[in-house]
Amino acid sequence: MYTQSITRRHRTAFLLAIDGSGSMAEKIRFRGRASTKAEAVAVVANELLFELIERARRSDGVRDYYDIALVGYSGDDEVYPLLPGGREMVSVTELAGIAPTLRRTAVECRLPDGGIALREVTVPTWIEPHAVGQTPMCEALRRIRDLAAAWCADPAHAESFPPVVFHITDGEATDCDDKELRTVAGQIRDLGTADGKVLLINIHIAADAEGRSVFFPSEEESAYPNRYAALLCDCSSIMPEVFEAAIREAKGPGSLPPFRGVSYNASADQLVAMLNIGSISVKTE
Repeated sequence: MYTQSITRRHRTAFLLAIDGSGSMAEKIRFRGRASTKAEAVAVVANELLFELIERARRSDGVRDYYDIALVGYSGDDEVYPLLPGGREMVSVTELAGIAPTLRRTAVECRLPDGGIALREVTVPTWIEPHAVGQTPMCEALRRIRDLAAAWCADPAHAESFPPVVFHITDGEATDCDDKELRTVAGQIRDLGTADGKVLLINIHIAADAEGRSVFFPSEEESAYPNRYAALLCDCSSIMPEVFEAAIREAKGPGSLPPFRGVSYNASADQLVAMLNIGSISVKTE
């Protein structure tokens, strides 16, 4: 299980659900400067899209190795596509054909003397930050469930590495209770291909930089900071062996699997690590 390499014959899918509620306007420290959570998440998501395109690029162009879905959620029950053109899911070749907006941004770089300086670079931007209204999380995960179900039901994907779902939020759902959230998360994790079940990775963005964080917890780390951290853990997948080396490298050599695909009170660096581990650990041929 979870051994199928990604090829044009055996594609996979990456699905992202991103919280765009009003609390995402809160400020955090991101790469040396103040940023809203929404801005930081958009930057990291755009970097992931660029990385996925480059991972699929070969001498003959970008190959159709995977499909990519991005949905945001905010307002009362509003779930919306984040990619240009209003499509929820596109192939990586289609994404590569969408000309991104080019923006100038400041990034940290290390100087020869060990100091840190900010340098302006041009970055491709496909999605923009959102931060308004309530948190219809359950409705968004139902939409992700339906997208993943349709993808897994396609006979062409029967033997593929199963889809990986990233859910990025900073708060609790306003459209369901804990039982309903566990139910829809379980429905997502029950989907799959012959190679394994869909992987659901939940990432909670830090609102309290001083609070205790949870990052790919093992069974020994089951004392969670609060009820919501425990809920997110219950909703998340146990990560298969293919991801364990990258998780142990990020956590430290003393970490022992199995690991849960969840972070709580995550820093911006942990957000980047979660997305990188969840996408780059899968072998592409």
